[in-house]
Amino acid sequence: MPEATERPYILHMLTATPQMSPFDVNMAADAGYQVIVPYCNVGAEHVVTLTQDAIFSRRPKGVSRTGIFIGGRDVMLAADMLDTARQAMVPPFEVSVFADPSGSYTTAAALVALVERHLKTEHGAELGGKRVLILGGTGAVGRVAAAMVASLGAQVLIASHTDIGRATQVSDEVNRRFDIATTGVSVHTPGELHKALATAEIVLATAVAGVQVMNAADLAHAKHLLIAADVNAVPPEGIAGVHVMDDGKPLAGAVRQDALGIGALAIGNVKYQVEHRLFVRMRTGGKPVYLGFPEAFDEARAIVGGLG
Repeated sequence: MPEATERPYILHMLTATPQMSPFDVNMAADAGYQVIVPYCNVGAEHVVTLTQDAIFSRRPKGVSRTGIFIGGRDVMLAADMLDTARQAMVPPFEVSVFADPSGSYTTAAALVALVERHLKTEHGAELGGKRVLILGGTGAVGRVAAAMVASLGAQVLIASHTDIGRATQVSDEVNRRFDIATTGVSVHTPGELHKALATAEIVLATAVAGVQVMNAADLAHAKHLLIAADVNAVPPEGIAGVHVMDDGKPLAGAVRQDALGIGALAIGNVKYQVEHRLFVRMRTGGKPVYLGFPEAFDEARAIVGGLG
């Protein structure tokens, strides 16, 4: 009996938070999953049992039509849960697993891929060696973006608008977890922000929606700025002068005339495609895959490379 053509596509969605993201549920359905089941308040200690319950209910051919998604808000916990799920598999009983907490893996992938593209096409440069300041860097997207650009050889400052202690704590955490080198910096006062901007070549704004982290007056202190990218689609602009539709548009008010802006909807367009493609890859690839932020970044690069 051809089981693989008759069994429905099932996605088990795990989150440590009280509810699963409706955005991710919609994305999974649009990618072809027919049965979508959220599991909320899932701790790391529950992952092995849930994974093995999912894999042993179907024969090996049917198990390929089963997937696990890991959401939540904690990028470190999600990375650990992805590793735990992988270790819990018992081949040939093995399913695909995709982690994207708060959409941070796919959003950061889109953000960095677009920065990388415009840096190369407009400035003839690579991210390696560039001075990158991440405003709102202690959040989920900021942490993942830091890991991505640092792994490419950039000099990364993770900024906190709270205090240096918070910035240093997060920098130390991502350095240990992802074997990278970043530095924490406070931008609590205008003077601290201006000092950080004075040497920055790339500024990434990854703060919460509706918060402006860099105004027009601040921009005057960014004398070496090549690219400013902002993931905030909710007014006001996270970075003054970077509009949501900008995709490598000259940045008005910048000291350098060749400075460019990348806005939230340009980033979001790529993010959407990345998440969709990864869900489809889980469902149609024919063999188990494990998808975290490195795979999201590879997909984003492929999408951005095809934009022309």
